[in-house]
Amino acid sequence: MRLRRNWQGEAALPGMPGVLETGPSSYQRDWSEVFGRDSAIHVEIGVGKGDFILEAAMKYPHIDFIGIEKSWTVLYIAAKKNQSKPLRNLRFLPIDAAAAGLFFPSGHIDRIYLNFSDPWPKTRHESRRLTAKEKLSLYDTLLKPGGQVHLKTDQEGFFTYSLEMFIREGWSVGKICKDLYRSGFEENIPTEYEKRFLLMGQPIYRLEAWKE
Repeated sequence: MRLRRNWQGEAALPGMPGVLETGPSSYQRDWSEVFGRDSAIHVEIGVGKGDFILEAAMKYPHIDFIGIEKSWTVLYIAAKKNQSKPLRNLRFLPIDAAAAGLFFPSGHIDRIYLNFSDPWPKTRHESRRLTAKEKLSLYDTLLKPGGQVHLKTDQEGFFTYSLEMFIREGWSVGKICKDLYRSGFEENIPTEYEKRFLLMGQPIYRLEAWKE
């Protein structure tokens, strides 16, 4: 069900802890200054309601996390969970993924997470998929040498498409799971959607990709 727009929440979002400005003065920023240290940078594209990135930031305090989300209503829900005790290693960027190149210098990110991205199943919408050719080219630019993309989805068709696109575009692919919870993988952090799909008995697909 489509989330009803929260105009009041959207108005409050820019002043919430960890939510960053997105004007031209913020382009190509020095992220070590934002976090006050020089640490590994992990970016989640499409944070949803924030369960994954909040738990990841708490579990790995030595890593700095940035959550990208284009829906201000959705991001408000995630940012609200970080309000009472803001995590020092977590920031939010209310932007579309296609604009990420404006905010990160080339070769700056250690890892990108794509968790339960919109599959955009219709052929005419292929360019909107977060694993379309243009998006993979963007990730290749933003990632450090050896940096990785970690993908999870409940959509078999989207998983197959993504796997084929990574291989076609010259990425290496590993840790491929077609049923994550029966694979023995032990480092998983679930999203809010993932918990729901698990209760429904839906298999979760996962892979990791990187450029040599």
